[in-house]
Amino acid sequence: MMLTAEHIEQRGIRNSEVLRAMHSVPRHEFVPPNSIESAYEDRPLDIGYGATISQPYIVAAMSQLLELSKHHRVLEIGTGSGYQSAILAELAAVVYSIEVVRQLAESAARTLKRHGYDNVHVRWGDGYLGWPEEAPFDRIMLTAAPTEVPPALIGQLANGGRLVAPVGSPSNQQLIEVLKSREGRVHRRIIFPVSFVPMVPSHS
Repeated sequence: MMLTAEHIEQRGIRNSEVLRAMHSVPRHEFVPPNSIESAYEDRPLDIGYGATISQPYIVAAMSQLLELSKHHRVLEIGTGSGYQSAILAELAAVVYSIEVVRQLAESAARTLKRHGYDNVHVRWGDGYLGWPEEAPFDRIMLTAAPTEVPPALIGQLANGGRLVAPVGSPSNQQLIEVLKSREGRVHRRIIFPVSFVPMVPSHS
């Protein structure tokens, strides 16, 4: 765990709470058994069902961009193995996470519960629809890439909120930051190129 946090700090992650979370969460508990030896390498790992666990640097960079505080309510689209959910849970008050693959949703929920992350709520469902009954959210993170940010998610972002997402086609994706002003105006900013699995609706 130390090697991961030290490496990402060298790559420019400066937020002390993000670094603490990266130290605290046992990444090897969120990867398949055949990938445990690679758990702390700075690269994405296959977790089955066409999904991956993002490389540690990307997890840290996206978490830092969200500028999380302990009072924030967070929506995560793409639970995957639950690793990013655990990082968010270390930094925020509560995390609502949606996963389109039922097996991953159930597995992640068990892993998170086993490690005491009682402030994470996992739902199997369509991330394009968000979680309307728990909206609005102070922060939203997508860990799979739509071609455009789903309008429902912009609608569920609180005024003054922040959304971070990979957006674009599989061959041309950018990490973007969406800020919603106190008056509800939406501003977008491109951060850097990324490569994520595509975001799919639940009926695909």
